[in-house]
Amino acid sequence: MEYLADSAERTPGHILCCECGVVISPNPANICVACLRSKVDISQGIPKQVSVSFCKQCQRYFQPPGTWIQCALESRELLALCLKKIKAPLSKVRLVDAGFVWTEPHSKRLKVKLTVQKEVMNGAILQQVFVVDYVVQPQMCGDCHRVEAKDFWKAVVQVRQKVMKDDEFYYLEQLILKYGMHQNTLRIKEIHDGLDFYYSSKQHAQKMVEFLQCTVPCRYKASQRLISQDIHSNTYNYKSTFSMEIVPICKDNVVCLSPKLAQSLGNMNQICVCIRVTSAIHLIDPNTLQVADIDGSTFWSHPFNSLCHPKQLEEFIVMECSIVQDLKRKAGAGMISKKHTLGEVWVQKTSEMDTDKQYFCRTHLGHLLNPGDLVLGFDLANCNVNDEHVNKMNSDRVPDVVLIKKSYDRTKRQRRRNWKLKELARDKENMDTDDERQYQDFLEDLEEDEAIRKNVNIYRDSTIPVESDTDDEGAPRISLAEMLEDLHISQDATGEEGASMMT
Repeated sequence: MEYLADSAERTPGHILCCECGVVISPNPANICVACLRSKVDISQGIPKQVSVSFCKQCQRYFQPPGTWIQCALESRELLALCLKKIKAPLSKVRLVDAGFVWTEPHSKRLKVKLTVQKEVMNGAILQQVFVVDYVVQPQMCGDCHRVEAKDFWKAVVQVRQKVMKDDEFYYLEQLILKYGMHQNTLRIKEIHDGLDFYYSSKQHAQKMVEFLQCTVPCRYKASQRLISQDIHSNTYNYKSTFSMEIVPICKDNVVCLSPKLAQSLGNMNQICVCIRVTSAIHLIDPNTLQVADIDGSTFWSHPFNSLCHPKQLEEFIVMECSIVQDLKRKAGAGMISKKHTLGEVWVQKTSEMDTDKQYFCRTHLGHLLNPGDLVLGFDLANCNVNDEHVNKMNSDRVPDVVLIKKSYDRTKRQRRRNWKLKELARDKENMDTDDERQYQDFLEDLEEDEAIRKNVNIYRDSTIPVESDTDDEGAPRISLAEMLEDLHISQDATGEEGASMMT
């Protein structure tokens, strides 16, 4: 006897919904999805509208209990912050998915789309999608409150330099702007000999001190004063002060080194010219073109002073100039500058043109000077110098005149200057004519020295037309390739006023 195989396919059975009678597949609740959702709401208890605090000054969101964090719009960090606001109600369901629903940036609304699951009647699992609306409410954080108060601080960095010229502070100001070291300051106050930087925490002040040690030759002392204490919790409240002293040497100063220091720098002459001050003091010997770099620790071990201040600069006219071709170097001589040319010149003071008195000297400006040019220098022969190292030197080794830099027409340079610099927002006194002159000297130094220019952000001034890189007199100028376009955040790519974010 043969048996026939059963070829009939088995199909799953169907039942009727006990509520509406619709044919459905069997489930533990024996109810269709529509009826189940009408009877059970798994999102019940989860708030559909929540408030989020946002500080407009520092662009941070408040995360309970007492933290302010920075989050970009529709970022993972902001999504985590929003979910933590409803963490307790979400613990009763299973979160499957979460994501942002796009809203206008200035609408002060954040919409989060949630997908949750929960076990309901007789073990049936129900999934539901809904949107939670977050209202962004403005609230000023504690740090911004202290910034607005301007009288609350826990640490101060006092930067001082005992000189009559402020070139180093102008250079330091541009370094602070370039690297954004002013962002954590509560207040910047300008006083006679320097600047004061106020901070809300000691860590920010220590970061500023480390930055200054890397950018300028200086030394510092730290002190702190007890404001209050709690003997029960063993907590103390201090105000810290960091006193920074920058070396009292500026660009274009004539200095006299000690014999021991001059010998350690390659047997260079004691009378030198400071050509630049960055993280070290850069000196050049005008008689041999020998250069040397002196850091802060070396300077404080072997201190020296400037022989003349900038107001003692006198104007000379070049009568004769010749280039020194072959120069015999001493044994153990240091490095020679390749950017300068050694020259022998005869000069005469412009104030003594009615006389025949002339001065002979060697200079490192041989590549710039021609007969008839004007040059600025120090007259050491007719100057009363009070320096212990100069007084011990042989008078034959002290030059009569030390030439510093070539002189150009300042009015014409200011008129053709098509660039500008940014400044720190600080409390300062009224700028007098001397401060304005020193600032113009710093701008001219930027045009003449490319090494200093590399560390400064220079912005193009659109109000002044573009001209050639050099003028008729050959005065150095900054090229357009070294300038940056001044960016205004309030404008969009088309140049129109853009919409503000979260205001």
